Amino acid sequence: MQGRRDSGMVTAELAVAIPVVVLVLAFCAAGIGAGIDQIRCVDAARTAARSAARGDPVGESRMLGVRAAPHGAHIEVDRGGSEVRVVVTVRAGGMGGFVPGWHLRAVATGPVEVGGAVEVGGP
Repeated sequence: MQGRRDSGMVTAELAVAIPVVVLVLAFCAAGIGAGIDQIRCVDAARTAARSAARGDPVGESRMLGVRAAPHGAHIEVDRGGSEVRVVVTVRAGGMGGFVPGWHLRAVATGPVEVGGAVEVGGP
């Protein structure tokens, strides 16, 4: 009889442990996904800033950033005097309500290249 009681306890412990392990793995997967999205935001900001610094139109610079950014990212390109500033923001992460999401943000700045066209404003 002793063997039967022990196997029952193991089953109950396993029934509690498996959902906890799955939840920890979900948190890890969401964290890794957010890290990847943050890297993509940084790349998008740098790409758009380089394009704008070269003198490309704001719309073209923004489109280059959109291609590199995670889905749903918002990209602002600002040319103020002799400097270009690009801000990329996106809401990322989260898994079906079990894991919260994050607001990710990346900023890239750089000088406007000499001889580059300067466009005021933008779409």
